Amino acid sequence: MLKIIGGLAQLVQSTWFTPRGSLVRIQYSPQYKRSTLVGLFLYLLFMYYCYILYSQKLDKFYVGSTGDLEGRLQRHNSSNRGFTSTGKPWELKYYEAFEEKCDAIKREAQLKRWKSRGVILKLIKDS
Repeated sequence: MLKIIGGLAQLVQSTWFTPRGSLVRIQYSPQYKRSTLVGLFLYLLFMYYCYILYSQKLDKFYVGSTGDLEGRLQRHNSSNRGFTSTGKPWELKYYEAFEEKCDAIKREAQLKRWKSRGVILKLIKDS
């Protein structure tokens, strides 16, 4: 429930589904301003991610990008086709969040161009 009282928003608890089907639960306190709440909702609803998965079975990394990080990891671990089907279970080792899809895709391409296990391990370690 959202109530606007003198420019302040009061929200006890809210449950939202993002456009990509992810469930988001948020709790707020009355000190949040309305503009802060709107910005937070937009941030949560429209984020894109570049991620690195690791398969202990294959001893390999997988780099990808998505708008639904949790759902994408579940699909990697449940799919029976493609490269990631042979390395189950995959573990999420690293991710970066972006406001724009094109930025997540650019970062994915950059990480893939590195083709260096050492650099990827350093990136994961430093995070």
